[in-house]
Amino acid sequence: MPETDQVAQQGYGRGAAILSVGIGVTGLITYAYFSLASHSLSESDYGGITLLWSAVFVTVSVLYRPVEQLLSRTIADRHERGLGGRSHLRVAATIQLALGTLFAVVALAARGPIQDDLFGGSETLYWVLIVAVLAYAVSYFARGFLAGSHRFGLYGGLVLMEATSRVLFAVAVAVGIASGQSVVALGIAAAPIVSLAVVPWALGSRLPEAVAAPHEDEAAEARALDDASAGEPGGEPEFTLANGTGFAVAVLAIMLAEQTFLNAGPLVVKATEGSDGAALAGFTFNVLLIARAPLQLFQSVQTAILPHLTRLTASGESDPFRRSVNVTLIAIAGFAAAVALVMLAVGPAVMDLVFGGELDYDRGGLVLISLGMGLYLAAATLNQALLARAHARAACICWLASAAAYVAFLLLPGFDDRVLQVEVGYAGAAAVLCALLGMLYRRSH
Repeated sequence: MPETDQVAQQGYGRGAAILSVGIGVTGLITYAYFSLASHSLSESDYGGITLLWSAVFVTVSVLYRPVEQLLSRTIADRHERGLGGRSHLRVAATIQLALGTLFAVVALAARGPIQDDLFGGSETLYWVLIVAVLAYAVSYFARGFLAGSHRFGLYGGLVLMEATSRVLFAVAVAVGIASGQSVVALGIAAAPIVSLAVVPWALGSRLPEAVAAPHEDEAAEARALDDASAGEPGGEPEFTLANGTGFAVAVLAIMLAEQTFLNAGPLVVKATEGSDGAALAGFTFNVLLIARAPLQLFQSVQTAILPHLTRLTASGESDPFRRSVNVTLIAIAGFAAAVALVMLAVGPAVMDLVFGGELDYDRGGLVLISLGMGLYLAAATLNQALLARAHARAACICWLASAAAYVAFLLLPGFDDRVLQVEVGYAGAAAVLCALLGMLYRRSH
């Protein structure tokens, strides 16, 4: 392997490793938050906390991750090309501000249904939702900036500080310093605000040389535009609000499709199974946790690989680009195979031990979900490669088509075993998504 390839691989590996540690610890602290809350609150109050959590994180994932990815990709690309200035930050901030404003307008207009129907009349939970979602607009902007600047230590510090500050509210209730659902809920709003304490460190540290030299903007941008017009590898048009918005909208649609993959199964089961729907939906949710849980750790890989691949694209280095993608896919295949083997050997026993309940977990279905998880993570990796190569719109079409096929399959009549239908549908849709993105990825080379 050439020395430049080794350096690129080591940089990606270090970034993913740092983030894996930070996000892994964050996951444990988040688990502690819910554990303390469940022991300190009544079942009804704890249910309100879980509803608030779901509402906040589905909303911010769909609305704000597109701008995080936009910033991560754009900063990495401009740094590799030697472009300076702050125009790309202004474009991303404008988009994020528009999305935050849109959320605020909709949430305020729908206060009645949200506060009364979703949160059982709790004014506190409603305002925590508003404050938390708006605060995460800034947090996700900071995450994109840090990832694109290759500051994964600060990125990990941000998410770790977020989780730590949140759990302190649950600790306060658990030890008797404070009491009630409202205090635990306030942790969800305070966490993204407190986590921004890392931003002064990011802004105070030395910026990459290309970013710190705005006087070189015109010449550098002219060279980049000449490259683009000449069709040279990695050449792109000038970054404007129009193409920035186009990228963000495509990624937003991908986030909606992602939420469909993760949540459509339990929701469709609950809606179609009548009086037994709630219990069966909960059972289906437990099964799909096999697919959902690894996504927390995989977030670190997604965060590290996009700026890494973007830099390789801008420099025209196709061999290390393909090698990075292949190494990640091989690691995912090994992980999915190991999980599938565990599910085949002791899956039903493990699920009964962890979740209990009266329903029996099917061994074959658990294996199907494990394989589907591997295909889904592979598709997510290919998606990051396509975003790095500026194929967001084409990737978006693949995601939307696969998600629509998944929902259509779930609505097919004639299945006696609705959980098996979800398991087959998830694995099949993940396979379709992986195949579509794989074909698009090969064409991009």
